[in-house]
Amino acid sequence: MKPPKYWFDGRRPPVHARVLARIYGAAARLRLKFLRRHRVSRPVLVVGNLIAGGSGKTPLTIAIVERLQAAGWTPGVASRGYGREAAGTPRWVEAVSDPALSGDEPVLIAARTGAKVRVDADRVAAARALIAAGCDIVVCDDGLQHYRLHRDLEIEVIDGRRRYGNGELIPAGPLREPAERGTRCDFRVLNTAMDADVTPRFGEWPMALETGHALPLLGGRPRRIETFAGQRVHAVAGIGDPERFFDTLRAHRIAVVPHAFADHHRYTPEDLQFGSDLPVLMTEKDAVKCMRFAGERHFSVPVSARLPEAFWIALLDRLSALR
Repeated sequence: MKPPKYWFDGRRPPVHARVLARIYGAAARLRLKFLRRHRVSRPVLVVGNLIAGGSGKTPLTIAIVERLQAAGWTPGVASRGYGREAAGTPRWVEAVSDPALSGDEPVLIAARTGAKVRVDADRVAAARALIAAGCDIVVCDDGLQHYRLHRDLEIEVIDGRRRYGNGELIPAGPLREPAERGTRCDFRVLNTAMDADVTPRFGEWPMALETGHALPLLGGRPRRIETFAGQRVHAVAGIGDPERFFDTLRAHRIAVVPHAFADHHRYTPEDLQFGSDLPVLMTEKDAVKCMRFAGERHFSVPVSARLPEAFWIALLDRLSALR
């Protein structure tokens, strides 16, 4: 579902949305007042955001898991698996898991990192399962608002293009919690993507999203993204902010024919039939859902999160004290 335009275009939200936002905020405060938090036996690191929709959490989660592995940790990832079928059934997720049953982002994380990934609506149960399976740290992908699970460190990811929109709570605006909630997080990461004009504010760490290759979905040799420069391509994105992906391709001088889908869209073969034989470039998150009916001109465009080395030093230093 696309967000209402008034979330981000400066228009005043309708009265009914503002009334419902007050009710939403009151209900959230009441829930927190009586919620019981549960500790687990290993450190918990939560990666999340304050607005509904994407902000770059998954690329950061992947980067964190890879850094933890390099530092000698055995991380496991807990996720709800948004939009999956049989959402009440916990599952272990692997690179070959069905995204319809496991969620697109968990399958992507498993494929990129090789880490143990558990999807469960109960984050506490997911964390305990990961620890029982040998993980010595739990990374929660999109878990900032899941307060039942005690967390040792929190990282907020901020969308550099949209930030907090109009600053209103759902449904009057995009915020799941008031914007000041971010000041209580241990780290705040600003997703600048490839936009040099987006600069972090005080206390924010910049995160760039970099891409270099396009991977054929049917397998084979990767192509440098620059080899598509000057060509027209169909660009497919079913993410929180599809325009960010399209702009990434345009930055490489690729002529984009954009096809934006809703976040977590479940693709069918018909979705990729555009009536022309142009190459089709899509995000990694979309690619994991299109593998079954991919053609030879279908490519995935992976992105990698790049942050200052000082960020990683600070994060690993905080985590080492929890070992």
